[in-house]
Amino acid sequence: MTRGFSKILLASVFAIGLQGNAVAADPNPKDWASVEAAAKGQTVFFNAWGGSPNINDYIAWAGSVLKERYGVTVEHVKLDDTANAVATVVAEKTAGKNEGGRIDLIWINGENFASMKKQELLFAPGWADQLPNWQYVDVENKPTITVDFTIPTDGLESPWGGAKMVFFHDTAREKAGKLPDSTSDLVEWAAANKGRFSYPAPPDFIGSSFLKQALTELATDPAKLLQPVNLEEFTQVTTPLFAMLDKLHPNMWRSGRAYPKNYPAMSQLLADGELDIIFAFNPSEASSAIAQNRLPNTVRSFTFSGGTLGNTHFVAVPYNAKSKAGALVLANFLISPEAQARKQDPNVWGDPTVLNINKLSDDEKAKFAALDLGIATLKPEDLGQMLPEPHPSWMVEIEKEWTRRYAAGN
Repeated sequence: MTRGFSKILLASVFAIGLQGNAVAADPNPKDWASVEAAAKGQTVFFNAWGGSPNINDYIAWAGSVLKERYGVTVEHVKLDDTANAVATVVAEKTAGKNEGGRIDLIWINGENFASMKKQELLFAPGWADQLPNWQYVDVENKPTITVDFTIPTDGLESPWGGAKMVFFHDTAREKAGKLPDSTSDLVEWAAANKGRFSYPAPPDFIGSSFLKQALTELATDPAKLLQPVNLEEFTQVTTPLFAMLDKLHPNMWRSGRAYPKNYPAMSQLLADGELDIIFAFNPSEASSAIAQNRLPNTVRSFTFSGGTLGNTHFVAVPYNAKSKAGALVLANFLISPEAQARKQDPNVWGDPTVLNINKLSDDEKAKFAALDLGIATLKPEDLGQMLPEPHPSWMVEIEKEWTRRYAAGN
């Protein structure tokens, strides 16, 4: 879909509300003053992962700013799986509830975005790149801002954070020998360090990300992963992945018979000395955890020289959201230089910015330059190559097969 067509479609959707008295006009981000006026007094139900206290605190801070400046109340609906929010919107559409939905904004990306886009569950194309603060977004150097897991975003979601997979280890417990430099190396490392590695069980996002990383490294033809899954080729393409897992699992924590629930649980196992290597999708995660006394200050980051997965995470507005204007005001604030600089501070969250620093004022640049990203954060030049995410349809099938093979009781 071209940007010009998206803008035409966006204008058409905005105009629908003017035809008759039963339906109010949807907010038009091109007329931002009217959006802010409509947002005043609204409550935005922001459905976002609630498993991290520092992220929850950041969202609470953003809500306090919106309340003070715009008269918008933000209610953080804490999720453990974004798919639950998607299911809510699907159920509302099935029931014919096309207005006044329970969800106004969703923290989303990848598989869930692809699902909602396919089912036409998202607010009009083109709204995101019409936000006033879009002018600062780094579309020039970050292709994952306009393509989410190979799916064009078409302005249906607004970015608010960057991500790249990194691994952590505690140097105070470092064993003799080299750190793994690939998934294959990790399998060999786990054999020599039994019980000292694990990953969350899919469909947890971090656990599924480990499978995607391994699949991308091990696939004979990684280009196939950028296209929708071909079920006739699925077994052939994924055989190296499952052969690797069969070899890895017996040497994992609890011999692969149990898995950490999510990233916080896995991180706690590192802090408790039960695991020696973990991973996350945030280059600053280790430094942030150290700053908040969740990990010892001997933890350091490393990555694979052949590259690790990278992506962008977004917020999206359901097509039937009750407080669309308030949702747009929140989305716009989340990509402001103020909010992005605070978010990148490891003492707050440590989540990488989606902004192009060169587009900012001198004062705004200075705020980013003054950030101490922490002792465990790799320099950008040391993060290595960014590997593209597979098409979301691959993970649908891989998670099914993983569950059949490895889920508890199987």
